[in-house]
Amino acid sequence: MNRPFVSAFAACLLLAVTALADEPTNETAEPLDTTRGDAMIAEYFRAETQRLTDECLADIDSWDDWLAWRGEYRRQLFEMLGLDPLPDKTPLEPQTTGTVQHPEFTVEKLHFQARPGLYVTGNLYLPKDTSQPAPTILYVCGHGRVKKDGVSFGNKVHYHHHGSWFARNGYVCLSIDTLQLGEIEGIHHGTYRHNRWWWNARGYSPAGVEAWNCIRALDYLETRAEVDAERIGVTGRSGGGAYSWWVAALDDRIKAAVPVAGITSLKNHVVDGCVEGHCDCMYHVNTYRWDFPMVAALVAPRPLLISNSDKDTIFPLDGVVDVYNKVRRLYELAGAVENIGLNITEGPHSDTQQLRTSAFHWMNRFLKQDDALIETTAVKFFEPEQLKVFNTLPGDERNTTIDETFTQPAQPPVVPASASDWESRRDEWRAALREKCFRGWPTETASVPNKVFSAESNGIHFSAYDFESQQHIALRLYLAHRAGLQPSDLELVVLNALDEQDWTEFLAAMQVGFADQLAGEQLPAADAAAFDETKQMFANFKWGMAYVAPRGVGPTAWNQDERKQIQIRRRFMLLGQSLDGMRVWDVRRAAQTLRLLPGMQDVPLWMQGERQMAGLVLYASLFEPEVKRVDLWHLPESHQTGPTFLNVLRVLDTPQAVAMAAERSNVRIYQESAGGWTYPREVADALRWSEKRLQVRAIPTAEAAGR
Repeated sequence: MNRPFVSAFAACLLLAVTALADEPTNETAEPLDTTRGDAMIAEYFRAETQRLTDECLADIDSWDDWLAWRGEYRRQLFEMLGLDPLPDKTPLEPQTTGTVQHPEFTVEKLHFQARPGLYVTGNLYLPKDTSQPAPTILYVCGHGRVKKDGVSFGNKVHYHHHGSWFARNGYVCLSIDTLQLGEIEGIHHGTYRHNRWWWNARGYSPAGVEAWNCIRALDYLETRAEVDAERIGVTGRSGGGAYSWWVAALDDRIKAAVPVAGITSLKNHVVDGCVEGHCDCMYHVNTYRWDFPMVAALVAPRPLLISNSDKDTIFPLDGVVDVYNKVRRLYELAGAVENIGLNITEGPHSDTQQLRTSAFHWMNRFLKQDDALIETTAVKFFEPEQLKVFNTLPGDERNTTIDETFTQPAQPPVVPASASDWESRRDEWRAALREKCFRGWPTETASVPNKVFSAESNGIHFSAYDFESQQHIALRLYLAHRAGLQPSDLELVVLNALDEQDWTEFLAAMQVGFADQLAGEQLPAADAAAFDETKQMFANFKWGMAYVAPRGVGPTAWNQDERKQIQIRRRFMLLGQSLDGMRVWDVRRAAQTLRLLPGMQDVPLWMQGERQMAGLVLYASLFEPEVKRVDLWHLPESHQTGPTFLNVLRVLDTPQAVAMAAERSNVRIYQESAGGWTYPREVADALRWSEKRLQVRAIPTAEAAGR
């Protein structure tokens, strides 16, 4: 049985309360009405996406403008792919494990290590006549599963007809496997399927691994005498189209690119829902809030053919054309419009002959200066077994766990040696949090809230105020205190950030005295005991209790289907945000709104939350002025388990944030034991902070079970 909601928070305020009755079961509660929440979040995504679309390349008026920013934009892309700082180029350790002969070409079965233990399996197609270095293609594969009896042969097998065509027409072609569906089967579906939201917190995307593997593939090609390093092109379709974009944008060794069905607009992904058809490998962690033409722009002015079919449901035509039009303007500014092309063929999301032919012709034109008709088709010559690289998979492979090490978290914190040392480190963390984790926060100031109701019952004054957290995010703030008191009479006010459990408990208690005012909500069974304890608290103390349910909780809850919840969270990442990060903003905005209420400006503000909300309250307190106390129930010990903010583990982890909060506010952490939180305790001791700054309190067993 859960403890009554309000009395649990009263306990954290050191109230002496009597034994608590069990809360009634919630059997009569109705499913959440998500109509309002669905409409709200859809409109929010439309507005935020339009903002980023309008900003994309809007400040580039000349080619010199672009050149002035190009280096920084490329650095940003490296960072958003988890490649800044750039990893060491360790020895590739290439090995050829066999060859396959065709009358017109030879196929080498090979592997190299992009990092120690990060194996890249591939097939190198060599024309029979390689007396002179030849133009070369890096072919990156999409998701083409080839698996028999539990053995994966790699997606390079599915796409081997492309390598065969290039070799038959005088090219060297290296076709490489990807993590997902490679011979060593890694994971692209971290947030999409496995709830690995710590990928966002680590600044990790498998797109970064694929980009790095492509860069190292170029390093390998440069070691081959058969390769003309000044004539290297890249192509691939679907996932391979995306990886073609990454390597072409990052590496000038690519002289011509034909990404096929690998890019479309941010609007298609976020508003039109294409994100739901894509895995994580298609996306960088969008820290700098780009629309996708920014990626395409980094290829300019090198030859680029954007190729797609007209009925592709996951790369829709309108978005592909939008990307083309925006990047074409850059080519015009560069005086290189002949180097940009748009190829649209009829068909679905499929590896059609028409798409292949256009790619072959583009490479001939720019790598061989050959504009002749394409007379040969791409033909599959081999069985999967013929192209398999490994007989036995290597025991030291790190492909299957690369997500755990590819992006490095921040170094373990060191206890400051002095106050100035601490201040420097604290300011650095705070700036990085604002720049790398919460860049998606709005800049507008809080507006005057709208009073919804004000009522009194059983000695309690209860009121509600609607406020706009940001454009299209309308939330409600509730305020309760002893009847007859003016807000300016309050000794303190506590802002409670509510999760779904808290929201239900809040409604269960407050409806006892204010059912009419809460009639618009879906009310659970009433909890008279919790309401009586709330009444007693207000009778004894001049305290105010404020409550806010951040976006997606309670009255603004959206579709509760687990898959839809996942895809909504992924949309936030595409906008350079996280759901948890924007909920921190909601808590901040609620605090600002509370201070705008008449008489509340000078009332001391406390903040508190439970579980994941404890983490949100913690970070809100870092950015709001004059928060006197922060009470955190069951605060997760690491962002590895939440809450999730973009890149946060590359900046700091929760213990450092607790130390930062304890410098500004009195922090109370409530958990099953009084242990843990070593780092903030050591900081407090080193800097001789008052014992009131940080206290970790054990919750009695029965109480802990109730929460």
